[in-house]
Amino acid sequence: MDTKIFCLGILSFGDATGYEIKKQLEGPFRHFYDASFGSIYPALGKLTDAALVERTELAQDKRPDKKVYSITPAGKMALMDELAKPISGDKVKSDFLATIVFSELLSPAAIDQMIADRLAAYDSAITELDCEQTMTGPGAHFVCGFGKALYTAARDYLENHRHEIVGHSLLTKSEKVL
Repeated sequence: MDTKIFCLGILSFGDATGYEIKKQLEGPFRHFYDASFGSIYPALGKLTDAALVERTELAQDKRPDKKVYSITPAGKMALMDELAKPISGDKVKSDFLATIVFSELLSPAAIDQMIADRLAAYDSAITELDCEQTMTGPGAHFVCGFGKALYTAARDYLENHRHEIVGHSLLTKSEKVL
């Protein structure tokens, strides 16, 4: 999903500053969407230019004006139109998986530690999704459940197949010694 559309979606929950949108992306949404300030602010600028959002500037003492964005009726219609379009396939980008592809170049201990670290990260994400209170509504509840199911399945796979990749590495290393 394009950053502009994701910003419209967040603004459909209520008015927000660019900083607050970024905080949402660092919070509950970080499990499935990533955007930087460098993409959020240009997206908000384009949405404002297209009259899909309105920007209100609020004066603050000894600080620059706070820019608060709100979705317009045209923005809500544009969001609904985009959400109704066919969805492209998910793209998985994982440094962990990219590294495991080349695991034959690593020691068994390094592979085992990477898997242990990944298991800990999955455990943390699962716990976090169990306690997620910042997302409300049936869609958000569904997304949290789906995320928990994905992390749980990935964790279970690693736990059940860890011995295969570490064992292969041990075998390969011992064959090179002989």
